[in-house]
Amino acid sequence: MFADLPLSLLLVVFFAAGAVVVAVSIRATHLADLIADRTRIGEAMAGAVILGGATSLSGIVVSVTGAAGGDASFAVSNAVGGIAAQTLFLAIADLLYKRANLEHAAAEPANLFQAVLLMAMLSLPVAAMAGPDISVWSVHPVSVVMFFTYIAGVRLSAQVGERPMWRPVQTSETRRDEPEDDNDPDASVTRPALVFAGLVVIMGLCGWVISQVGGTFITRFGLSSSMVGALMTAVITSLPELVTTLVAVRKGSLQLAVGGIIGGNTFDTLFMVFSDVAYRDGSIYQAIGPTDLYWLSTGMLMTAILLGGLILRQRNGPARIGIESVLLIAVYALAVAVELFA
Repeated sequence: MFADLPLSLLLVVFFAAGAVVVAVSIRATHLADLIADRTRIGEAMAGAVILGGATSLSGIVVSVTGAAGGDASFAVSNAVGGIAAQTLFLAIADLLYKRANLEHAAAEPANLFQAVLLMAMLSLPVAAMAGPDISVWSVHPVSVVMFFTYIAGVRLSAQVGERPMWRPVQTSETRRDEPEDDNDPDASVTRPALVFAGLVVIMGLCGWVISQVGGTFITRFGLSSSMVGALMTAVITSLPELVTTLVAVRKGSLQLAVGGIIGGNTFDTLFMVFSDVAYRDGSIYQAIGPTDLYWLSTGMLMTAILLGGLILRQRNGPARIGIESVLLIAVYALAVAVELFA
């Protein structure tokens, strides 16, 4: 469908699909906040599970489509490149939030636990890559472990949010998770949930279009699968996370903003699980290269920096942002430079 399109039209389709995903994600952010209030699950959990999963759908379609087509590097680099880009988005949001360091104001135990879960999820593919080449029906056992680790981790995150064993110190800049004044917490959640589901379907269809155009770029122009996955499709499909984060920060839903990024990144690790199932030539972890491993380690490092910032809770740092935001920008810029010039 896309192989014979001229370059100019390919670019139009690519960016148009990205623009639709961005527009839909803005509406999805408002609905996620509303659903969080009406179900009383809290902004952090709504961001991690509802918003994070929804905005990641276009990306998972890209990775699974690439894996089904036999391009393991494209599938994995799209996943881990998206994790790195989305973590960077918190630093961008920090730049725009002028009152204090975003990680200071959005203190929430559930987000800390989600960051720990994310680091554990990212370590498992590294073990699969370094370990023996084993698979059952072309699926590595680590993929099964990752799937159930995610399910258990989400349940524990909900427990941490509902019954925390400790709470962050409240300061004048700490934003508390409270329902919006114009949102009736006792109103029905059915209609917003159905609208939200429809928006998710649209994001999934756009993800398929983006994956097809990305694959065309690889075959037609001989581009590296890792570069296209990590820097093109990953960034485009991650734009909803940027938009939803900025919208949430503007609304004052800081826990939703941070939880959406961390939870979305945790969900993104499942890209590799589903891609391993879709990849039929053996374990996908044994089929990727060192560049993909580099992006995976970059995601782990950026997550560790973010977790450190959430614990440190620096009120103000360089340029009125936290030191963790400065480091996130520097690490991502270095990773891009290595991808392009090394």
